[in-house]
Amino acid sequence: MDYMELQFPEDARELRVRQGRNISEAERWASMAGGVGLAAYGISKGRVPGWALAGLGALLFRRGMTGHCDTYQMLGVNTAGTGSDTRQALGGSAGVIVEESVTIARPVSELYRFWRNLENLPRFMTHLHSVERITDTLSRWQAKGPAGSTVEWNAEIINEVADQVIGWRSLEGADVVSAGSVNFEEAGGGTRVRVRLQYSPPLGKVGDAVARLMGADAATQIREDLQRFKGLVETGQTAR
Repeated sequence: MDYMELQFPEDARELRVRQGRNISEAERWASMAGGVGLAAYGISKGRVPGWALAGLGALLFRRGMTGHCDTYQMLGVNTAGTGSDTRQALGGSAGVIVEESVTIARPVSELYRFWRNLENLPRFMTHLHSVERITDTLSRWQAKGPAGSTVEWNAEIINEVADQVIGWRSLEGADVVSAGSVNFEEAGGGTRVRVRLQYSPPLGKVGDAVARLMGADAATQIREDLQRFKGLVETGQTAR
């Protein structure tokens, strides 16, 4: 199962827009700024030529807002660096898939709200230095790397259903390309929290095999993180 098989809501407008992006962030801002300027200039001129410029400015602004260029699409050009990079890195046999779960004696809504505040995650994920909220769906992550180094990446939430699931993926420039989801399901008076992670480890699957031998693989890490999460929300103490 590859990255595209993560659960995406088909009717989510924001997801469709993100999947259709084919221009970079710099181009988006330049298009919006240029569009506003051109539209204002055209309106100030009036008459047919002015209104034509205003219309062109509106199209340029729309290009920036949506992040999609029809001309680029016809030419097969993509400067966005989003979506396809992650799929290529994780597709087929390239990515490593990990799935772990834990049952916690707390209601679904409480656990979902706690996790959705991403800045809470370093409280029980010991490999994380920090998670900084950029927007409601974008965040900046810092984590411990090998030999005392720090790795950083930006991530976006691409799938969200309140009290059910949060899905995310790393963006371009990430030190470790990853995508995953956390599901919340009622289970016997409590909640089953299931984490699914797909990532591309350094040195590929050879690097993952070495990490397993050293006890530092992602499965072990997520399993321990979930136990700490359980201890934190049930008793206020993180389990060792």
